Amino acid sequence: MKTNDEKIYLAIDIGASGGKVEAYKSDSKELIEVCRFKNSFIEKDGHKCRDIIHIFQEVKNGIKEAFLRFSKIESLAIDTWGCDYVLLDEKDNIIEPVYAYRDSRTKDIIKEVNELIDENKLYEITGSQFQEFNTIYQLYKDKKDGRLKKAKDFLMIPEYLSFLLTGKKVYELTNASTTNLLDIKARQFSLVLDNKLGFAGFLDKKLQKPGYIIGNLKEEIEKEVHGNLLVKLAPSHDTASAVEALKDLKEDSLYISSGTWSLLGTKLNNPITTLKAKTYNFSNELGPNYVRFQKNIMGLWIVQCLSKECALDFPEIIKLAKTSNFNGEFDVNDPRFLSPKNMKEEIINYFKERNIEVSKDEDIFNSSFISLARAYKKAIHEVQELTNKKYKEIYIIGGGAKNDYLNKLTEKITKKKVIALPIEASALGNIYSQIENAKEK
Repeated sequence: MKTNDEKIYLAIDIGASGGKVEAYKSDSKELIEVCRFKNSFIEKDGHKCRDIIHIFQEVKNGIKEAFLRFSKIESLAIDTWGCDYVLLDEKDNIIEPVYAYRDSRTKDIIKEVNELIDENKLYEITGSQFQEFNTIYQLYKDKKDGRLKKAKDFLMIPEYLSFLLTGKKVYELTNASTTNLLDIKARQFSLVLDNKLGFAGFLDKKLQKPGYIIGNLKEEIEKEVHGNLLVKLAPSHDTASAVEALKDLKEDSLYISSGTWSLLGTKLNNPITTLKAKTYNFSNELGPNYVRFQKNIMGLWIVQCLSKECALDFPEIIKLAKTSNFNGEFDVNDPRFLSPKNMKEEIINYFKERNIEVSKDEDIFNSSFISLARAYKKAIHEVQELTNKKYKEIYIIGGGAKNDYLNKLTEKITKKKVIALPIEASALGNIYSQIENAKEK
């Protein structure tokens, strides 16, 4: 039965492993799940790629389902994972494939990029954490492969989905700050990098802040979903939306956005682009009006892989982990765990190389949680040194906030108070930006 008693806002929140459409009632502040769908990379010609057609169909399905429930919807906005993008030709047709960041295609060109732009200078400009899959390396690989000769434009994934809905191209600030291509002080794409890397004007784009009104649905989309609404910009990187949900985050508090990745950080007024920040591999990414000074930690990706390989769900894995006395630690941020053929075997081999025998599932599970909590401890030590602050508590948001075992390990190992908020943080931050920052520019 349709309702129309109060204003309804939609958040389309898509992570690396799945997406969901959430409806928010502004008066009652009720968040209602409309639907969920799976999202993963696909194998294509030996590469890991995104099935963008499937993702967009699920987006439309979610909007259509929302219009079956609510007669009028004010607006929607889309947030997704970062780093990945779509290349477009002169007619705005997609240039396939759309590579996934977990593909290994960029490994061989890191050195060449560093020869074109000194890595210390790169960090001074962008303040971005080094990750071999950052957009800068992906886009340079496209240049090397000749793909940019056909391309006239590129859009990050959420902006591309909004373009398919509205026919209007926009470029959003917070997601741009995940690319390692943003001038973090000027808050625009770096034309210095555009020139040095030979991107031929690709980065000459005006960036918009969350709340920007893109426009209404295209006529054919309106007919397909049986309704119309405004499409706006959220903080379109999902972590940016998640942190936006933490309205009461104090200056002496940290956050961990815990999901496939764990992003540990704090809010600052200004970026930190010192050599030590680079050495510790911290990133300066943006919220609507602040810097998210944070570090990417491999996160629950490792446990997600183990879950698939062992055909066990998270509660079963946690139950088994609690029975283990093994407290061996491995480096969750080692690139070998980014996209291994078999996560369990990779962990076993990691320990074997160090003359430690581990084979029981429960020991591998427990070690994964302990290793993650210890990675948090290390990152906390680093952020305290870099900001010259002591932090008393950690707010944990995202799917990982529901993992009480990991939360308790984190509190025990870091000796910080853990405040777990098992809320749909990315969806809420997405919606708050639609309500609070909505003004046409």
